[in-house]
Amino acid sequence: MTRRTTTVSLDEKLMTEVHAAAQRSRLSDEEVIEQALRRFVGLEVLDELWSRNHLSEAEAMEIAASELQALRSEHKAS
Repeated sequence: MTRRTTTVSLDEKLMTEVHAAAQRSRLSDEEVIEQALRRFVGLEVLDELWSRNHLSEAEAMEIAASELQALRSEHKAS
C-alpha cells in the first residue's frame, strides 16, 4: 500500500482521545486514525470480505458471469 503524508487540523480534545485510545491498544496515533477512517469509508468491511475469499480469480469471474447472465435472462422475461 502506497502511503501519502497528509496534514489535517483536528479538535484538540479529539486528538487527546485518539492518543489515549492508541496507548490503550498499543498502537500509534496514526494507526488509530487510519483504522477509524477505514471503518468510516467502509474499507474495513471490504478487507474483511477479501480475507475470507478463497476463490481464484477465474472462479470469481465464472460466478460473476453466471450471475450477470441470470440477471439478463430475468430482464428479458419481464
